[in-house]
Amino acid sequence: MAERKKIAAIITEYRLRSHADVIVTKYLKGFPTDEGFFAPRVDVASMYIDQFPEEDIGREIAEAHEVPIYPSIVKALCLGGNELAVDGVLLIGEHGDYAWNEKEQHLFPRKYFMEQICGVMATSARAVPVYNDKHLSYNWYDAKWMYDRAKALAAPFMAGSSLPVLWRDPWLEHELETPIEDAIAIGFSGLDIYGFHTLEVLQCMVERRVGGETGVKAVTCLEGDRVWRAAEAGLFSRELAEAACACIDNKPEGSMEDNCENPALFVVEYRDGLRGAILMLNGYVSELAYAARVAGQVQATGFYAQGHGGPAGGAYAHFSYLGLNIEEMFLSGVPQYPVERTLLTSGVLEAALTSRYEGEQRIETPWLGVAYRSYESFRWRPRGPRPSGASLDPWPPEH
Repeated sequence: MAERKKIAAIITEYRLRSHADVIVTKYLKGFPTDEGFFAPRVDVASMYIDQFPEEDIGREIAEAHEVPIYPSIVKALCLGGNELAVDGVLLIGEHGDYAWNEKEQHLFPRKYFMEQICGVMATSARAVPVYNDKHLSYNWYDAKWMYDRAKALAAPFMAGSSLPVLWRDPWLEHELETPIEDAIAIGFSGLDIYGFHTLEVLQCMVERRVGGETGVKAVTCLEGDRVWRAAEAGLFSRELAEAACACIDNKPEGSMEDNCENPALFVVEYRDGLRGAILMLNGYVSELAYAARVAGQVQATGFYAQGHGGPAGGAYAHFSYLGLNIEEMFLSGVPQYPVERTLLTSGVLEAALTSRYEGEQRIETPWLGVAYRSYESFRWRPRGPRPSGASLDPWPPEH
């Protein structure tokens, strides 16, 4: 039998319910899904953890699973030696005590981590698949560098969050070459952390339109009363917003305006003429949704994650589907969906936060000419409309 592939986990911090926990722990314990429990097909062979907060669980988990924690990224990738000794990399640069800038962006060191990873691959004359959690970087220059560097090394590269593999209710997946006329995604929480998630909801749907993705020519961020006036001015469709919100449960009584004191809007102008919108409705919703007008008809769906299952933690099984798709890349060397989606959403998010910081000005984005086509399908994704319950409990006792 072929030797199992070895994976290095490069992590900012590892605490309960952090992204390291909901991703890396599954590579150690297994992947609970609607279809059953799947044991890992690769081995976590090393870790590098940048910060150890008081609530750290990384050292305990690593010891329990006999995974060494190395003092540097280089040593983790080389398994203590002098050249690349692993077959794939999980780059989990989310959470930790890192600075924020004046645009309210959290300055995670993903590009620095990627520089180290790519340096080891380059000097070892061998490239391996890399997954980068969430957006590539808080600034376009670094994000584009990460993309270009992986491409130059011929390293298979995936990135992004679990949002494209959430449950959808009612089920909606546009066929490739769908004539999308207008689209909106509904979100909540902070603009940096969840603005990205909501952009991924929008992008994983509209990239399937006629002609594929063409890139973005301008981005505008508006807040407060200007959002409601933008609807009146036609910058986004109130009809689509209402249709998307109708897919979301547990909303309070009353309208958006009654419950959302400070809404935020990203207007995304695509190069092919499509206008997309991100509408952040803190106080009104706590889930995500999407709606589009296709051939004159409104189509809408809610995006649903699976929670933690109690105070002791739980499965967060949407990360199982993310992890299984990443694992498929580790095994096959083929990314399961285009990293260009994450490159584009990273750039759009930065432009939106720049627009907000500069007085809600429209920002033209000639650098965001990121053209690509969505993959027709990928292997691992939820099949039902909602998390199914029992099959998504935390790991079996033997794990």
